[in-house]
Amino acid sequence: MTKHDAGIKPTGRNPRYDILFEPVQIGPVRTKNRFYQVPHCNGMGHAYPSSMAAMRGMKAEGGWGVVCTEQVEIHHTSELTPVIEGRLWDDRDIPVMAKMCDQIHEHGALAGIEPCYDGLATPNRYSREIPMGPSARPVSYLEPVQGRAMDKADIRNVRRWYVDAAKRAQKAGFDIVYVYAGHDLNILSHFLSRRWNNRGDEYGGSLENRVRLLREVLSDTKDAVGDTCGIALRFGVDELMGAEGLSHQGEGRDVVEMLAEYPDLWDVNVSDWDNDSMTSRFAQSGFQDSYVSFVKKVTSKPVLGVGRYTSPDAMVSLLRTGALDLIGAARPSIADPFLPNKVEEGRIEDIRECIGCNICVSADFHMVPLRCTQNPTMGEEWRKGWHPEKIAKAHADESVLVVGGGPSGLEAARALGQRGYAVTLAEAGTVLGGRVAREGALPGLGEWRRVIDYRQYQISQMANVHTYLESALSAPDLLEFGADHIVIASGAKWTSDGVGRENYAPIPMEDGAHVMTPDDIMDGKSAKGPVVIFDDDHYYMGGVIAELLRDQGLDVTIVTPAADVSHWTHNTLEQGRIQSKLMKMGVKIVPLHNVAAVKVDLVTLECGYTEAEHHIACATFIPVTMRQPVDTLYNEAELLLAGKDDAPTLTRIGDCFGPGTIAAAVYAGHRYARALGEEITDDVPFRRELPHLATE
Repeated sequence: MTKHDAGIKPTGRNPRYDILFEPVQIGPVRTKNRFYQVPHCNGMGHAYPSSMAAMRGMKAEGGWGVVCTEQVEIHHTSELTPVIEGRLWDDRDIPVMAKMCDQIHEHGALAGIEPCYDGLATPNRYSREIPMGPSARPVSYLEPVQGRAMDKADIRNVRRWYVDAAKRAQKAGFDIVYVYAGHDLNILSHFLSRRWNNRGDEYGGSLENRVRLLREVLSDTKDAVGDTCGIALRFGVDELMGAEGLSHQGEGRDVVEMLAEYPDLWDVNVSDWDNDSMTSRFAQSGFQDSYVSFVKKVTSKPVLGVGRYTSPDAMVSLLRTGALDLIGAARPSIADPFLPNKVEEGRIEDIRECIGCNICVSADFHMVPLRCTQNPTMGEEWRKGWHPEKIAKAHADESVLVVGGGPSGLEAARALGQRGYAVTLAEAGTVLGGRVAREGALPGLGEWRRVIDYRQYQISQMANVHTYLESALSAPDLLEFGADHIVIASGAKWTSDGVGRENYAPIPMEDGAHVMTPDDIMDGKSAKGPVVIFDDDHYYMGGVIAELLRDQGLDVTIVTPAADVSHWTHNTLEQGRIQSKLMKMGVKIVPLHNVAAVKVDLVTLECGYTEAEHHIACATFIPVTMRQPVDTLYNEAELLLAGKDDAPTLTRIGDCFGPGTIAAAVYAGHRYARALGEEITDDVPFRRELPHLATE
């Protein structure tokens, strides 16, 4: 039976997904489908404009009907340095935005822009201007800067700056202009908030007064460009704070009802950012649905929502039930810029689903180009010319032996197979996935297994890629195999001696002390309580091990040199939830301490400031400090190959080369596959965007 016989259109699209490809009218403009990439940060913005434009253009090429910027600064008196966002301070910024619009329009998509005046959300580190807001308050950044209360002239100025930005956006070629009042990150949301606004004039007090500036900016923007651009209102209908903030059953709903017909499009979500972009560890796809479902009932305008949707069936359900008119996405569009095209072509099994890890968010905090665990090409579209769906053909009719089926080895095998190499993937274990298979079984990390699922499926469709499980190889085996290229991706193991960031030498441990590693726990070995976990890694592992063991009924204490548990996860917007959950579970937390010694029945802790020592009971000590590359096979093979003529190339990648995140491992595998056959030089391996010297 052919696809046509099965009722699938010649394009490949199943008819049940037709609704996703219907156009939607947004004021004077019309989308080509219902896939909408909402504004999201990317660490490129005004600092790396070519990278930013190419990344957005790739989304349009992938079929997204609307592709938007990140938030865009509209005036020098409110800027986010060193955080890199868009910038539209004056006309000199228009060419950067026009370049992005051109790349989006080239593929038939609409371009949207999110102008923003940050108000009390920024200390203005670069401009050194005094921030301002509805009332005098310290800025939300932990910085010794206080904002001043705006007077009527300031309000008139802000309104004018929004109009100026809208007109510049129009000149740049944008089709949709946002009025942004969400995430507690801008002047409009600050005026709405009783926490920030205690004014006694017509802009404070009642909700009718607090919504005044938002209504004015909406009207101003529509008057300025509404005849050519759709006007979208991005609004957080619920701040998940109960009576202290906006809620979908209280003032959040009231705002929507007050302004129901003002914008051409409602883009609704929950606030602030760490609520809107919750990781999969704490929220399932679509968790926002119940908060935003009321909006369609109170407005005739199209409504857009987000929820880390990756399933086309879930998207269709939202549209058919009338909950939404457009399917919004940030993280799913990063994980797979070609998600819409894959639905259109009947290839939904090829969708690279977001795993909800928020590595993308960490790039914004670190002011570097966006990266993604699932999509190693993200952020490299312009720098390296990487395309998420296209890759150069094999440089020669050669074979590659990949040893290790973890994230790096899987991605190397997949990408090499796509290039057309004859690939053999040898995995010593009984399943593919390496650390992802093991970590994916830990509390809250189940969706991370999508890293395996996507690659395993892709490999299964390639006749030139052969996978062998339970295939532990020795160094002589590698040579006997006869491959032209050998790549070792044998991963890394957690160490047990406590060496890490805080301790440069092993922690003294008494003979008989029960010491386990995270690998032991993931292997199913039993710990004895009370357990002390020493978290000097500061990412997720210490916290999830504590959660697992506490669920088993053990008494658990986490000791960390940092000020809080899993400190690095501030960069993934989940630290607060991790610590809150552990505390509610009864896990004891000892911050700002090092472990000085481990004995059979106790550990000695040392204060990071005073060096004062005290002891706590401990039957099992688990250091989560560092991982050691499993590189014995590589080292032995390197010795065997030394001096041999016509020897195969030998390379190690991923955690076997340098332990890091899963995203780094996937990137390493992809980079190896892309680079095979290329000339190796000392040149910078990517294009750089360099500032030009100003004329005197």
